Amino acid sequence: MRPRLISGLLFLALLAGWEAWCRAARVPALILPPPSAVAATLWGEIASGRLWPHLAVTMTEMGLGLIIGAAVGLGAGILLAEIPWLNRVLRPYVLASQLVPKLALGPLLIIWFGFGLTPTVVITALICFFPLLENTLTGLGEVEPARRDLFRMLGASRLQTLLRLKLPSALPVIMAGLRVAIVLALVGAVVGEFVGGRIGLGASIIAAQSVMDSSLIFALFAVITLLGMIVYEAVRGLERLVLRRYSKG
Repeated sequence: MRPRLISGLLFLALLAGWEAWCRAARVPALILPPPSAVAATLWGEIASGRLWPHLAVTMTEMGLGLIIGAAVGLGAGILLAEIPWLNRVLRPYVLASQLVPKLALGPLLIIWFGFGLTPTVVITALICFFPLLENTLTGLGEVEPARRDLFRMLGASRLQTLLRLKLPSALPVIMAGLRVAIVLALVGAVVGEFVGGRIGLGASIIAAQSVMDSSLIFALFAVITLLGMIVYEAVRGLERLVLRRYSKG
């Protein structure tokens, strides 16, 4: 509890310093609003109910993109790990797909899928895909040769070796990839809304920028940060639960 207490006190000290500096230096709210103004704006968005539809849309895009991207990344990682020649053939294309800036894909996705949920979900899925693919490939490739030889001596089939040895052994690395993907999923959802979203936290930031409402922009930043921390800690809890059950098994 002590590190958490220290972290909380540090956060409060930073807010107090921010507030004091804004007031003492008379910093214009347009440039840097004080935390009190940000908190008041945030409370107004919550109390009026304007925040909730945007939050719901962003969470939906993040969830769908994460599920699709993680599932495809995990499946592709297993496939490429089990078929080395296919990995050598497709690896350059997979890497090339990740080097293209996702923000640059936004206009094309809008042309292909129109405005709304779909382009943002596609961008989010593309961002989440690579961490699961890379970590799955790494985890499946790090199985101890002695244990693999033991399964071979016992006559285990390729599928049995995958399900009972490789995947359980790679589980910590795969879960680490999921932790990275959950953070990138939120980033992908917000970035996707920057391009073609009409509703969502990212679209709200663009709308606030158009009227130069810095307090609202910072309030939305706070919501995005809090949402990211909550889902990240939820995945960490899931990881501990899964690994604990695996270790007991």
